[in-house]
Amino acid sequence: MANFEPRTFRTVLGQFCTGITIITTVDEDVPVGFACQSFAALSLDPPLVLFCPTKGSRSWAAIERSGKFAVNVLGEEQQDTCARFGSREPDKFAGVEWSPSELGSPILAGSLAHIDCTVERVLDGGDHYIAIGRVHSLGEITGERPLLFYRGQYTGIEPDKTVPAPWRDDLEAFLTASSPDTWL
Repeated sequence: MANFEPRTFRTVLGQFCTGITIITTVDEDVPVGFACQSFAALSLDPPLVLFCPTKGSRSWAAIERSGKFAVNVLGEEQQDTCARFGSREPDKFAGVEWSPSELGSPILAGSLAHIDCTVERVLDGGDHYIAIGRVHSLGEITGERPLLFYRGQYTGIEPDKTVPAPWRDDLEAFLTASSPDTWL
């Protein structure tokens, strides 16, 4: 049993800056989506990603039924979109411009990138599920800055820093290494 309060856990984990995504699908001809910070790349070969919806999420239930989803990576100008999709608003798509992905999931206008997936596997993750998706297609907009979340609030990168740091090649090699090192 953990010897710390849930609020302490949340505060400590808030020290980790995350990007913000909107996970979307179409269920019974109705677009569905939710704001999600718990998104990550999982595998290059095969191309897999993961996200972690709460077990009681109605949006997750719709994604599971449809068997497909799109990940929309938000740009810094999309705080209102994030707030809308993070709310209990019954029609989160009202007034939101979108187009269907190759698999039919909503791609939100202005998103920095989208990742079109099918549900590959679902694992138990405590009060969340770990949803693994197989990537089928991708798209991106270059030159924009991401919307980030840090210490319980929106943040961004410095205005003049729109490209990765000079050591990007070293970081890229580290993040995509396929070596026998088990500590990676």
